[in-house]
Amino acid sequence: MKVTVKYFGLVAEAAEKSEEVLEINEALTASELKARCLNGLAIAEKDSVQIAVNQNLDDKTIINDGDEIALLPPFAGG
Repeated sequence: MKVTVKYFGLVAEAAEKSEEVLEINEALTASELKARCLNGLAIAEKDSVQIAVNQNLDDKTIINDGDEIALLPPFAGG
């Protein structure tokens, strides 16, 4: 299956890209895909990166063909 992964903020900077299409050959949860995408990137607090699947923040969602994944840096409020 193919999914589109979009990177934002410091995640995009570390990945040196803002988007890519991944071919996935097994069932993964959003948190498993997040770990795979962040593996090897120079991000100090990887746990603070949030993942959205089809614009819904839920790291337990099972990834499906055609999903749009967003990896979001920590947000600062004010």
